[in-house]
Amino acid sequence: MKRQTLILGAAGLAALGVGVGVGVGWQRRRDHVTANADAPPWSLQFPRPEGGVLLMSAFRGRPLVLNFWATWCPPCVKEMPALDRFQREFSARGWQVVGLAVDQAGPVLEFLGRQPVSFAVGLAGFAGTDLSRHFGNTAGGLPFTVVFDRRGQVLHRKIGETSFDELAGWAAQA
Repeated sequence: MKRQTLILGAAGLAALGVGVGVGVGWQRRRDHVTANADAPPWSLQFPRPEGGVLLMSAFRGRPLVLNFWATWCPPCVKEMPALDRFQREFSARGWQVVGLAVDQAGPVLEFLGRQPVSFAVGLAGFAGTDLSRHFGNTAGGLPFTVVFDRRGQVLHRKIGETSFDELAGWAAQA
Protein backbone atom coordinates (compact mmCIF):
# COMPACT_ATOMS: atom_id res chain seq x y z
CA MET A 1 0.00 0.00 0.00
CA LYS A 2 2.80 2.42 0.95
CA ARG A 3 4.69 1.61 -2.27
CA GLN A 4 1.56 2.22 -4.38
CA THR A 5 1.01 5.60 -2.73
CA LEU A 6 4.64 6.55 -3.36
CA ILE A 7 4.37 5.56 -7.05
CA LEU A 8 1.12 7.50 -7.49
CA GLY A 9 2.63 10.55 -5.77
CA ALA A 10 5.71 10.46 -8.02
CA ALA A 11 3.51 10.12 -11.12
CA GLY A 12 1.43 13.09 -9.98
CA LEU A 13 4.52 15.26 -9.46
CA ALA A 14 5.85 14.25 -12.89
CA ALA A 15 2.53 15.17 -14.52
CA LEU A 16 2.53 18.51 -12.70
CA GLY A 17 6.07 19.22 -13.96
CA VAL A 18 5.09 18.41 -17.53
CA GLY A 19 2.00 20.60 -17.24
CA VAL A 20 3.99 23.57 -15.96
CA GLY A 21 6.61 23.10 -18.67
CA VAL A 22 3.97 22.93 -21.40
CA GLY A 23 2.21 25.99 -19.99
CA VAL A 24 5.42 28.05 -19.96
CA GLY A 25 6.30 26.90 -23.48
CA TRP A 26 2.77 27.68 -24.70
CA GLN A 27 2.93 31.20 -23.25
CA ARG A 28 6.30 31.87 -24.90
CA ARG A 29 5.07 30.57 -28.25
CA ARG A 30 1.85 32.59 -28.00
CA ASP A 31 3.77 35.77 -27.12
CA HIS A 32 6.10 35.23 -30.08
CA VAL A 33 3.28 34.51 -32.50
CA THR A 34 1.01 37.42 -31.58
CA ALA A 35 3.94 39.84 -31.85
CA ASN A 36 3.54 39.69 -35.67
CA ALA A 37 -0.27 39.82 -35.86
CA ASP A 38 -0.23 42.28 -38.78
CA ALA A 39 2.01 40.15 -41.02
CA PRO A 40 0.23 39.07 -44.23
CA PRO A 41 -0.33 35.33 -44.86
CA TRP A 42 1.34 35.21 -48.31
CA SER A 43 4.15 32.84 -47.30
CA LEU A 44 1.80 30.17 -45.92
CA GLN A 45 0.60 27.00 -47.62
CA PHE A 46 -1.91 24.37 -46.57
CA PRO A 47 -3.03 20.96 -47.76
CA ARG A 48 -6.41 21.03 -49.49
CA PRO A 49 -9.05 18.58 -48.24
CA GLU A 50 -9.47 17.17 -51.77
CA GLY A 51 -5.70 16.89 -52.24
CA GLY A 52 -3.08 19.28 -53.48
CA VAL A 53 -1.75 22.42 -51.85
CA LEU A 54 -3.33 25.81 -51.24
CA LEU A 55 -0.63 28.46 -51.76
CA MET A 56 -1.54 31.72 -50.09
CA SER A 57 0.95 33.50 -52.38
CA ALA A 58 -1.63 33.03 -55.17
CA PHE A 59 -3.76 35.69 -53.45
CA ARG A 60 -1.05 38.32 -53.04
CA GLY A 61 -2.26 41.69 -54.33
CA ARG A 62 -5.93 40.84 -53.76
CA PRO A 63 -8.09 41.84 -50.81
CA LEU A 64 -8.58 38.72 -48.71
CA VAL A 65 -11.07 37.39 -46.19
CA LEU A 66 -9.32 34.69 -44.16
CA ASN A 67 -11.76 32.66 -42.09
CA PHE A 68 -10.80 30.06 -39.47
CA TRP A 69 -13.58 27.52 -38.97
CA ALA A 70 -14.34 23.92 -38.04
CA THR A 71 -17.03 21.41 -38.92
CA TRP A 72 -17.77 20.88 -35.22
CA CYS A 73 -18.34 24.63 -34.61
CA PRO A 74 -22.05 25.59 -35.01
CA PRO A 75 -21.46 29.35 -35.61
CA CYS A 76 -18.77 28.43 -38.19
CA VAL A 77 -21.21 26.22 -40.07
CA LYS A 78 -23.94 28.85 -39.82
CA GLU A 79 -21.77 31.59 -41.40
CA MET A 80 -20.58 29.47 -44.36
CA PRO A 81 -23.41 30.56 -46.70
CA ALA A 82 -22.59 34.24 -45.99
CA LEU A 83 -18.90 33.67 -46.79
CA ASP A 84 -19.85 31.78 -49.95
CA ARG A 85 -22.24 34.54 -51.06
CA PHE A 86 -19.54 37.15 -50.43
CA GLN A 87 -17.07 35.16 -52.56
CA ARG A 88 -19.56 34.83 -55.42
CA GLU A 89 -20.63 38.49 -55.36
CA PHE A 90 -17.29 40.17 -54.64
CA SER A 91 -14.79 38.02 -56.57
CA ALA A 92 -15.32 40.21 -59.67
CA ARG A 93 -14.05 43.12 -57.54
CA GLY A 94 -10.87 41.18 -56.75
CA TRP A 95 -11.89 39.79 -53.35
CA GLN A 96 -10.94 36.29 -52.30
CA VAL A 97 -12.28 34.26 -49.38
CA VAL A 98 -10.11 31.49 -47.94
CA GLY A 99 -11.45 29.13 -45.30
CA LEU A 100 -8.86 27.49 -43.06
CA ALA A 101 -10.34 24.45 -41.39
CA VAL A 102 -9.19 23.80 -37.84
CA ASP A 103 -10.12 20.21 -38.49
CA GLN A 104 -9.10 17.03 -40.30
CA ALA A 105 -9.57 16.21 -43.99
CA GLY A 106 -12.29 13.56 -43.53
CA PRO A 107 -14.85 15.70 -41.70
CA VAL A 108 -14.08 18.70 -43.95
CA LEU A 109 -14.61 16.67 -47.14
CA GLU A 110 -17.85 15.26 -45.74
CA PHE A 111 -19.05 18.75 -44.79
CA LEU A 112 -18.14 20.25 -48.17
CA GLY A 113 -19.97 17.38 -49.86
CA ARG A 114 -23.16 18.45 -48.07
CA GLN A 115 -22.53 22.20 -48.26
CA PRO A 116 -20.16 23.06 -51.14
CA VAL A 117 -18.55 26.50 -51.22
CA SER A 118 -17.09 28.56 -54.06
CA PHE A 119 -14.02 29.69 -52.13
CA ALA A 120 -10.70 28.02 -51.44
CA VAL A 121 -10.45 25.79 -48.37
CA GLY A 122 -7.21 24.71 -46.71
CA LEU A 123 -6.54 22.39 -43.81
CA ALA A 124 -4.88 24.20 -40.93
CA GLY A 125 -5.54 21.26 -38.61
CA PHE A 126 -5.63 21.78 -34.89
CA ALA A 127 -2.49 23.94 -35.18
CA GLY A 128 -4.81 26.42 -36.90
CA THR A 129 -5.76 27.73 -33.46
CA ASP A 130 -2.15 28.84 -32.94
CA LEU A 131 -2.10 30.32 -36.42
CA SER A 132 -5.30 32.26 -35.75
CA ARG A 133 -3.60 33.67 -32.64
CA HIS A 134 -0.80 34.85 -34.96
CA PHE A 135 -3.41 36.98 -36.74
CA GLY A 136 -4.80 38.45 -33.52
CA ASN A 137 -7.28 35.88 -32.21
CA THR A 138 -6.27 36.40 -28.59
CA ALA A 139 -9.09 34.21 -27.25
CA GLY A 140 -8.42 31.34 -29.67
CA GLY A 141 -12.15 31.14 -30.46
CA LEU A 142 -13.91 30.06 -33.63
CA PRO A 143 -15.00 31.27 -36.04
CA PHE A 144 -12.34 33.92 -36.51
CA THR A 145 -12.13 36.19 -39.54
CA VAL A 146 -9.29 38.49 -40.64
CA VAL A 147 -9.71 40.89 -43.57
CA PHE A 148 -6.59 42.04 -45.46
CA ASP A 149 -6.34 44.79 -48.05
CA ARG A 150 -4.46 44.39 -51.35
CA ARG A 151 -1.15 45.26 -49.64
CA GLY A 152 -1.64 42.65 -46.93
CA GLN A 153 -2.53 45.13 -44.18
CA VAL A 154 -5.11 43.93 -41.65
CA LEU A 155 -8.33 45.92 -41.98
CA HIS A 156 -10.62 43.97 -39.63
CA ARG A 157 -10.56 41.10 -37.18
CA LYS A 158 -13.57 39.39 -35.68
CA ILE A 159 -14.05 36.52 -33.28
CA GLY A 160 -17.48 35.02 -33.76
CA GLU A 161 -19.95 34.65 -36.56
CA THR A 162 -19.91 37.19 -39.37
CA SER A 163 -22.61 38.02 -41.91
CA PHE A 164 -22.78 38.95 -45.58
CA ASP A 165 -23.75 42.53 -44.69
CA GLU A 166 -20.80 42.86 -42.33
CA LEU A 167 -18.38 41.48 -44.95
CA ALA A 168 -19.84 43.77 -47.64
CA GLY A 169 -19.47 46.74 -45.26
CA TRP A 170 -15.82 45.91 -44.65
CA ALA A 171 -15.24 45.55 -48.40
CA ALA A 172 -16.77 48.99 -48.98
CA GLN A 173 -14.27 50.49 -46.49
CA ALA A 174 -11.25 48.84 -48.16
